Amino acid sequence: MRAAIKTVDVFTSLPFRGNPVAVVLDADGLSAERMQQVAHWMNLSETTFVLPPTAPGADYRLRIFTPGGELPFAGHPTIGSAHALLEAGIVAPRDGVLVQECGAGLVRLQVEDASDGARWIAFDLPPATFTALAPGDAAELEAILGVPPAHGARPFLVDVGARWVVAQLPHAQAVLDCRPDLARMAIQDRRGRHTGVVIFGAYPEGSPARIETRAFAPAHGVPEDPVCGSGNGAMAAYLRHTGQASAFEGEFLVSQGAMVGRAGVLRLSISQDRIRVGGQCVTCIDGTLNL
Repeated sequence: MRAAIKTVDVFTSLPFRGNPVAVVLDADGLSAERMQQVAHWMNLSETTFVLPPTAPGADYRLRIFTPGGELPFAGHPTIGSAHALLEAGIVAPRDGVLVQECGAGLVRLQVEDASDGARWIAFDLPPATFTALAPGDAAELEAILGVPPAHGARPFLVDVGARWVVAQLPHAQAVLDCRPDLARMAIQDRRGRHTGVVIFGAYPEGSPARIETRAFAPAHGVPEDPVCGSGNGAMAAYLRHTGQASAFEGEFLVSQGAMVGRAGVLRLSISQDRIRVGGQCVTCIDGTLNL
């Protein structure tokens, strides 16, 4: 069996500067075991497999695998897969909208072609649920990170399909300086069934990006995710849940990836009824996979 495959760099317009995802464009007939084998071999943070939709109103169905397991939803694979399908002419937006079916349900994507030729693809974050970390788990997280949280900031487990522990640090430089104990983090994440940990901190007013984030998922074989859509969506949900969204009205930019040699940029918007995560993409590999 042969299938078309693209490797797409997400949250960047420059090759090799964002977060790559491998997209198998026709995975009909592949078993879950085979998909997992391919994802493990690709050894990217995620590999996706496109299937015919089963839900009314969906344009396509997506299964998302890390090297170590399947996820019901993830952000940069969602945007990168939409880019690959649009580029291949397999789907077309209706009134600027695509609908993806995945383990977390139906995900709405907005496709915006800007006047300068840039294409932005954004997804509406699935509904989030929040669980405050127990005091002992919060203390363990602080020890893992080696950095105290921002004053008064409690870490929460934010479930958006992917289950991220979100911790707010005092400022952006504290995020860049953080050197977490990843082996210890993996133990805590496996025990709590977490996808991983997102840390974030704000930049001073007037900076090109408002927030710096980093995302770690060592329990899934991803020590540090270069640029993470669901993690940034969970961070935005955290801001709204903790009453900080008013400081980030309208659209704002988030940067991620500097510590792993990337330069990812995400465009976020937060309102009472919606969180939207967007970015640009560029295809780096376009070929055929022998299955």
